[in-house]
Amino acid sequence: MQIAEKKVENLPVYVFDTREEMGKVAAADAAKRINAVIEKNGVANVIFAAAPSQNDLFENLLKEDIDWSKVRGFHQDEYVGIDASEPAGFGNFLRRAIFDHVQFKEIHYLLCDESEAEKKCEEYADLLKKYPADLIFLGIGENGHLAFNDPAVADFEDPKMVKIVELDDVCRQQQVNDGCFATLDDVPKFAMTLTMSYIMSVSEAICVVPTDRKANAVYGALEGPVTTECPASILRKHANAALYLDKNSAVKVL
Repeated sequence: MQIAEKKVENLPVYVFDTREEMGKVAAADAAKRINAVIEKNGVANVIFAAAPSQNDLFENLLKEDIDWSKVRGFHQDEYVGIDASEPAGFGNFLRRAIFDHVQFKEIHYLLCDESEAEKKCEEYADLLKKYPADLIFLGIGENGHLAFNDPAVADFEDPKMVKIVELDDVCRQQQVNDGCFATLDDVPKFAMTLTMSYIMSVSEAICVVPTDRKANAVYGALEGPVTTECPASILRKHANAALYLDKNSAVKVL
């Protein structure tokens, strides 16, 4: 059941009683957007967020009537220096959550050898120029990040589309909190990420944010100033985004 709805500057915000309901409605919205792009252009370019916060969205998205053979998939960030077999790798997360369940037109991954990371960022940027994204899925980190744009490295006017960043300790601890790594020391310190300027250039965005661990970040994103101290606050300026919350993540903004 939807329990609240409001608009913060440009951003529609929808709050649901449970994260399951949140995911179902967000998936229906996403399917509608993807299908509209396919109908118009013949193919949709979609960027996926890799995090447990997206599980309800993906589970329901797989139930929607989408011709995945006309969808080109990308993901928005990946650790530097992890093994290809590491379960916590974001490409592997997305394989388990969605990529291996349906037949995509193409899927493009960021994972590479550590020595190739800079080159990979350039190559991925070239791919995104060739196939401009129609829709990006987003989550909000406990520190307010979008993708791996933590406050210390977020730049709303970033000249790059994809870059290597050093992860802050709040971000890395979140990966432990999410059950992706056993200890903080296990979490890589560097990652490749789509930049804030690129994220904001994508024509449509759906952001899905459950659990009370995100309540402070959601409050900062919606009630605080638009600042890189809470990178997600810039979503209020996006021309065609939507934010989906459950009652726990929204507890401070209801």
